[in-house]
Amino acid sequence: MKRDFLAIESLTTEELHALLDRAAKMKADRRPSDVLAGRSIGMIFEKPSTRTRVSFEVAIAELGAHAVVLNASELQLGRGETIEDTARVLSRYLHALVVRTFEHDRLERLAQWGDIPIVNALSDLMHPCQALADLLTVKERFGKLEGVSLTYVGDGNNVAHSLLTGCAMVGMNITVATPAGYEPISQIVKRAEELAAGTGARVEVTTDAAAAAEGADVLYTDVWASMGQEREVEERRLIFAPYQVNTALVARSASNAIVMHCLPAHRGEEITDEVIEGPQSVVWDQAENRLHAQKALLEWLLT
Repeated sequence: MKRDFLAIESLTTEELHALLDRAAKMKADRRPSDVLAGRSIGMIFEKPSTRTRVSFEVAIAELGAHAVVLNASELQLGRGETIEDTARVLSRYLHALVVRTFEHDRLERLAQWGDIPIVNALSDLMHPCQALADLLTVKERFGKLEGVSLTYVGDGNNVAHSLLTGCAMVGMNITVATPAGYEPISQIVKRAEELAAGTGARVEVTTDAAAAAEGADVLYTDVWASMGQEREVEERRLIFAPYQVNTALVARSASNAIVMHCLPAHRGEEITDEVIEGPQSVVWDQAENRLHAQKALLEWLLT
């Protein structure tokens, strides 16, 4: 049966834990493999990419497969071919398709009409590959996930959505602190609360960044304006200024807390230089872990 990865919940809790364990083993013993030899994996980018493009292309190569990188403007999709037709055609050539896009609905349609695994490499609604790397990073640092408390400060965006469900699935406590009107989608918060009820985790959404950071094991932030929100940049800078992750906010967290950012970082806005370059920052480990988590994901999807 075909498997897709459109959201963290595309995995069961057991599969999620197993995938993270496999990623950790792949990181500890990084070497080329032929597990996916002879496979061709397509990548469609409708948004610019650094980490996603490089980490997936390297992951595909290290698994012995071939990457077919497709810019959306180069496809007939950009000239009016339907998503449904594109899905059926690419399914005849490729073994899987990694897609970085805007509307989440585009991924769901590709998955519905395609016969190959579809991987959400980022949509406006979810960023599950990032959440996999994030959970791997937290487990590396604390030796566990259950009971760890993560505070996300900033915009209630796709990263926040995937963290909410991901943390709830593994028993991590999560607090999301955003300005009023920028909270994560209520249905996703509700779903995270349902998942947390089964794992003993705590889910909270607040507008009080300082209170949210108190005693947190993990402080996490992201850019205040995502791709497609360029016209809102100046307004958001004013609104989000009290939500900056700086030394004062970090001081409220646990003494052994780690600081995370999915990158790219706008230094001096959502995070200061002192924090991202400080001893509690695990940002670069977090970025590296995109590679290892995605290798484990592709192996799971295609073997």
